Amino acid sequence: MLPWLLCGVLAGLAAALCARLHLLQKSLDDITDQLGDRLDGHTNNPIFLPTRDLHARRLAAELNVQLKELRRLRQRYEDGDRELKEAVTNVSHDLRTPLTAICGYLELLEKGEKTPDQARYLALIGGRTEAMKRLTEELFRYSIAASMEDELTLEPVDLNGAVEEAVASLYGALVEAGITPAVSLPEGRVVRELDRNALARVLGNLLSNALKYSAGDLEVTLAPDGTVTLSNAADGLDEVRVGRLFDRFYTVETGRGSTGLGLSIARALTERMGGTIAAWYEGGRLWVSACFPPASLK
Repeated sequence: MLPWLLCGVLAGLAAALCARLHLLQKSLDDITDQLGDRLDGHTNNPIFLPTRDLHARRLAAELNVQLKELRRLRQRYEDGDRELKEAVTNVSHDLRTPLTAICGYLELLEKGEKTPDQARYLALIGGRTEAMKRLTEELFRYSIAASMEDELTLEPVDLNGAVEEAVASLYGALVEAGITPAVSLPEGRVVRELDRNALARVLGNLLSNALKYSAGDLEVTLAPDGTVTLSNAADGLDEVRVGRLFDRFYTVETGRGSTGLGLSIARALTERMGGTIAAWYEGGRLWVSACFPPASLK
């Protein structure tokens, strides 16, 4: 009789333990699901568990404390990021008017009589002023690109035509620099859902970057998979420097007139459109590739 009683007690304990484990597993699943929702969204709702298990409720309470702190930090980051973008936009915009005026006065001074020293000083001032104008323009464009997340208008865009237009728009500057671009396009049309203006900015910045770093040649290739690749001989570069080309304000000595923002803008806009962009250095050549996959693969 005693063995049967003992077996019954053990069976009851095992059943109770299994039930407890089942409830605990359900509570953990609820916590996991709710935690994922809270992290993905901007809701302030706490994690709620319809259970009396003290351990599970204590875990949920601790997670709610951490979630509240995480929301506070995220809000602080978003506010600071928004304020920084607005400040950059305002400063760059406000600098454009006085810089334009300075350039106008410099042109007037250059027309008058001047000593060789004065001419040299004016040339130096003019060069620095033009550099400031380029930096101000790029800052303004970067701030706009960084804040236009909800303003992109995606529509079917013919990449073949976009590449041809981008090369044509800078063809004069390329030829003036001694660069004759070799463009290779696929026979079939490559169409992607992109923002037409953002794409033009990306391709223009990639070509401008090639103009700054090219040692005399440029190859532009569009692959059927939507990858645009630019390749040019580039002196004075290496893998380490090329790895930093997308960093804001990073320039190298061989970059003619570079502000260090062009590729940053290109990366921001490419990623906004669901694409990827990369640069590497191989065989004495700089390679920059922007890939725009079909909408189904984004």
